[in-house]
Amino acid sequence: MKVKEEGRSCTTLGELIKNYREQAGITLSELARKAGISKAAISRIERERTKRPQFTTIKPIADILGISLMELMEQYIEVEKRPDVLQELLLEAVSMSDNRLVSKVADKFLESPCEETETTLERLFDLTGSIIDETARLSLYKTIISYARYRGVQQYLAKGLLQQYLIERMDLGTLEESFKIGEEILHYTQFLSREEKVIYYYRMALHAHNIKKYKQCIELGNIGHREDTTQNELKERVALAICNSYSRLGDLIGLEEHLDRYEKLGYAFIIERLKYFRAIILSKSERYDKAIPLLKECLEEATDNNRLNRVNDLLEALLKINDVNSIQQIIEQEEEDLHIQPTTPYKYSELGKYYKCKGAFLVKSGLFDDGIEKYLKAMYFFSKINATADIIKCSEAICIHYFTQEKEMKPEVLKKLGEVYNIVNKGNTKEC
Repeated sequence: MKVKEEGRSCTTLGELIKNYREQAGITLSELARKAGISKAAISRIERERTKRPQFTTIKPIADILGISLMELMEQYIEVEKRPDVLQELLLEAVSMSDNRLVSKVADKFLESPCEETETTLERLFDLTGSIIDETARLSLYKTIISYARYRGVQQYLAKGLLQQYLIERMDLGTLEESFKIGEEILHYTQFLSREEKVIYYYRMALHAHNIKKYKQCIELGNIGHREDTTQNELKERVALAICNSYSRLGDLIGLEEHLDRYEKLGYAFIIERLKYFRAIILSKSERYDKAIPLLKECLEEATDNNRLNRVNDLLEALLKINDVNSIQQIIEQEEEDLHIQPTTPYKYSELGKYYKCKGAFLVKSGLFDDGIEKYLKAMYFFSKINATADIIKCSEAICIHYFTQEKEMKPEVLKKLGEVYNIVNKGNTKEC
């Protein structure tokens, strides 16, 4: 049943229903008969004599008058104060996928005078954890954070921030931004449970590793290890990230100390990779005569998950000694295995590193245009995780190659460079 647009500017629930009814030309008696509700009950609602009518009473009236559920709920929550009813309305708003309405109902739920602030925060936090829709869940956690911050309820400010971080860290295009959200939680860790602290420090350590904040990875991972008295796979993954961080920083003493510590603790993730780390230590010590044979052994033993990483380490060592034949052989062998769909920051980074190495090799081999193309491909993969420093290094390498070989940069190369920068600056996902 259609109603004129001007009938919608109502300030109360009663006005809303009366306006729609009159514009539709329906009498109280007719509406009562169609809705199965007494004429007197509808009259009391319209005249605001019934202060908090049941939602189950209002909904059939709204259905007959053509009042949208969204408009009805926005008016209804202005008069409803009971937490149980508001909770049902909140779940209804979630099912409608209207996050503005979700936030509005959540605000009313938290402002209910029927329960203490801590109680309503706890109820909403527990309810939010059960919601499947990630967008709605994130919206509710942000509402909890805002309300807890305003009311000074530090426990739920900390809990809300942690849950917001755990959701937003999964967006590969905003890893730097979500890490900053995670850093705020450092001020509130005393309000988290031990289990929450462990999860926080471990996820932040892995996050720091993925965005190449290696010192922070080591610091956060070690704090997590001190908090965690159990044995679990995540703990060992963090130990692996710590060892990788020492390797990336070139701190070979720190790397060896932690390898020894984790080996004594029986960490399988480390023990399985001891040969690989020994090869890395030799390579970074420029003892390539011993490092390269060991790296080749590690490549032969590699799994699908770590193969690309080991290819890159071997290629970097071979580039240092300019072993062109070995590089050519590895590239030919590995090319078929690179048609993978990366789903983690680690995979995107390793693909970027591979194509950067390949680009350097091809340019050095006299295949200039092919080499530049691989540099651009490396930049594309780095751009997917906003690895700005790596993108700049590739861009600088391209410019240096053009300069040293006294070549003029082609328009299509300039265009592709622009496309890569657009991905970083605007979140464009167009393939380069």
